[in-house]
Amino acid sequence: MAMKLKVTLSAAALAIMAAGMAHADPLPGLQNLNFLQYTGAAPKNCFQCVAPVGWTGGSGLIYVDAPGTATSFSGGIATYQDPGALSIKGGYNYVEADGNPYYESGFNYTVSGLTVGKTYSLSFYQAAGQQQGFTGDSTNQWIVSLGTAGLSTKDDGLGDSKDVYYDTDADASIASTTLMHVTSGGGVSWNYVTVNLTADATTDVLGFLAWANQGSTINVPPIAFLTGVDSPAGLSPGVPEPASWALAILGFAGAGSILRRERAKRAAVCA
Repeated sequence: MAMKLKVTLSAAALAIMAAGMAHADPLPGLQNLNFLQYTGAAPKNCFQCVAPVGWTGGSGLIYVDAPGTATSFSGGIATYQDPGALSIKGGYNYVEADGNPYYESGFNYTVSGLTVGKTYSLSFYQAAGQQQGFTGDSTNQWIVSLGTAGLSTKDDGLGDSKDVYYDTDADASIASTTLMHVTSGGGVSWNYVTVNLTADATTDVLGFLAWANQGSTINVPPIAFLTGVDSPAGLSPGVPEPASWALAILGFAGAGSILRRERAKRAAVCA
């Protein structure tokens, strides 16, 4: 009986741990994820002027910056603070985008080799800031989509100086990153984020849109940064993410609770 109980508990604990530590596969075939390859002007410059290989869209106040140039006006707008340095193998450039939907569009990358209905994970680095010469607290984040079209914006129709984002593909998967809070004249350093997206076609468009102040078109203006698209996990290889650890701990706690109840039952029988 004791041996059977031990085997059952071990199997249950392992099953819970496996479920908690499971990771969605990364999106296949992504290249130029750090915006190092381009056919146009050298960064810092407007997104479409730089023309990063494989990427489309990016009209309006969206730029590709070289590291350390966020505070420079040369080639684009400048923020009060630079998001800081990253240790990315091979180097990197990064996107700098005005999060006010009135001044930007989304930018996209076409992804092939997908399995319809399968969920994929996408990780990258984000940061935030505010354009020099302006004041006011703001929030910023990235909206990410996977569908056959891409992200667009339109007036919300409520007369409140706000837009909404949407994908013309009704079946597109859309996710938002952790909200970054930027104090007036301040910034948020690089942080590592992960979103999950479900494919609705074998070839989909991966779309990014900087989104600030819940779609407000009032010109604060807030700036979002992005690089390291589909980069490896920020934790050491083989170490589960914090959420996975939490599920695993719950699994151990559940198994321990079962074991204590069984011991109490045996003790009552033997008494």
